[in-house]
Amino acid sequence: MTARSALYVPGDAPDKLAKALGRGADELIVDLEDAVPQGGKEAARETVASWLASREEGVPGPAVWVRINPGEQGHEDVQAVVARGVAGVCVAKAEDPDDLVALDALLTSLEAERSVAPLGVVPLLESGEAVFRARELARAPRVTRLQLGEADLAADLGVEPGPDGLELLWCRSQVVAASAAARIAAPIAPVSVNFRDLAGLRASTEALRRLGFWGRACIHPAQIPVVNEVFTPSAEAVAKAKDVLARYEAALASGSGVCVDAEGRLIDEAVVRSARRLLG
Repeated sequence: MTARSALYVPGDAPDKLAKALGRGADELIVDLEDAVPQGGKEAARETVASWLASREEGVPGPAVWVRINPGEQGHEDVQAVVARGVAGVCVAKAEDPDDLVALDALLTSLEAERSVAPLGVVPLLESGEAVFRARELARAPRVTRLQLGEADLAADLGVEPGPDGLELLWCRSQVVAASAAARIAAPIAPVSVNFRDLAGLRASTEALRRLGFWGRACIHPAQIPVVNEVFTPSAEAVAKAKDVLARYEAALASGSGVCVDAEGRLIDEAVVRSARRLLG
């Protein structure tokens, strides 16, 4: 199942790491960047490495990603956290695809050394430069999806986002389009920092879903049920998608590429692709 929610967890907080697996998120993003003060980076790496080693293999639970620092410090993070059970790394403040090429080489070496399955990479786009290079970043080695870091992005652009986030609409659409062009997964939606406003969270998450994002990053466990619900297709939507595929396959079997849905609307390849994506 495609992840609906990803909960950020500070890498220097053993108590929060211990509870994180049971919070209901589809993914965890263990944070070694913004959540950790500069002087605590090494201790946080050790904490995360110890937590990863303590997890039981084969036990169902959320996928674990690690947000690493940019540049050389990120390579030090990777050295500490590449281990079995890690789905991949989220690269903070990604701007240059060449940096992701270098990261790919490091990951390849560590995976072979430690007998670890290949890790994915999620660049976090947090500047105007990153947004303009979104298509290049999306095509870099191992990249499975993109993510916007809108707090840093807004500061870089000098904009003040309102409740509807329209000031960042172009950036959001640029990232969605870059992901589609690179044939990678839809980008995960950015966080909402107001974790007490769950009604506002629902409204903004629904808007981001309509815009082409899939799944949303969360900064507080209270946000997870809302985000999961928004990104869980209803039983009616699933049934409709299955019906579309059944009608289309029946039409193809009969030698025709033309058919209509239960409401009499034309089913074409674009409608079929949407139905397959929803069922995925």
